[in-house]
This record gives sequence, structure tokens and C-alpha cells, in this order.
Amino acid sequence: MRKTVYYFHALSSPWAYLGWPQFKALIDKHDLDVVVRPTRIVPENGGVPLRSRPQPRQDYHAVELDRWRKRLNMPLVLKPAHYPTNNEFSARMVIAADRLGLPALELSHALLRALWSEEKDVTDPQVRIEVANALGLDGAKLQAMEDEPAIMQAWLDSHQEATQRGVFGTPTWVYKDVLYWGQDRLSFLDDALSED
Repeated sequence: MRKTVYYFHALSSPWAYLGWPQFKALIDKHDLDVVVRPTRIVPENGGVPLRSRPQPRQDYHAVELDRWRKRLNMPLVLKPAHYPTNNEFSARMVIAADRLGLPALELSHALLRALWSEEKDVTDPQVRIEVANALGLDGAKLQAMEDEPAIMQAWLDSHQEATQRGVFGTPTWVYKDVLYWGQDRLSFLDDALSED
């Protein structure tokens, strides 16, 4: 029986971007069934958006990003040109891909890479289309689906589910109703998956 992990992540999170290679390795290692749940920070549960935090916390955030990009050897711009951003558009494109049975997680990472490494404006529909096309997907079709009522509702439902499950920040993985918040907790998720 395949193990199921729920993956709550914001399409603006540098930590989701940095965590993807390790998470992808866990998917392969454990043959995971991943429930893709794009969301955003959940203030109802105590999540605090970066730009509303005191300046010392924002400064330390950059220090940590620098440490992790070096540790993981991943290209990342500490202050990308188009961040902060509205991640809802990218999230709805990822949801559309997931609904069609397409590689939604790969698209998610590509959109995050576009934002954090390539400094592209992912709120621009043409940018999202080009990112999807580069993966061999029909970017125009996915972009058109973003405004479909079912996709918009799925985006709202994803946030509601995150709220109900106690998610406050992203990325958060949920396995057997236990939360693993932050890409640096993936080793604990690996341990839990290995025990079952």
C-alpha cells in the first residue's frame, strides 16, 4: 500500500524551492502518493508573512537563505526582483496541472525557480505559460484553466484544509496527521516514512 503525504506549499516560498530536490528523492525512495496542496501562509494559525515581520527577522531570513543555498548548491537570488509576489496565479496553474494528471510538482518547482533563481515575474501570464511550455506542458491551456470556477474553488479549499490541519507556514508536509514544517524537517519525514 502506497504511503500518502499531503504537501502544503506557497508558490512564493524560497524554502519550498530549496526543499524540492530532497522531497523528490523521498517521493522516489518511498514511492509516495503526494496530495498537492498549494496554499499560502496561514495567519489564522499564527503564520506571519515575511514582509510584516520585524526587520531583524527579515534580515536573519536572508542569512538563512544564504546558508541553505550554499549548503544545497542551488542558485537563489536573496532579494529577487519580483518578490514579494502574489502566488495565487502560480498556485492555480499548479492545481490545474494536478487536475489534469500532469506533473504538478515539477511545474511548481519550475515556477519557484523562475521566481527565486531566474528573477522572472510569475504574476505575468506569459511567464507562467513559458515556464509550463519548457516542461513540455500546454502552458496556454493551463493558464486558461486558472480562472475556471472549479480551479478557483480548489485554491480556496486548499487554504481551508491547511487551516483545519494546523498548517501555519510553508512548506509543510503532513503524514499520518503529523506536520513537518520547513525543508529542514524532511529528514524527520524520511524517518517516519521508513518506520512504516
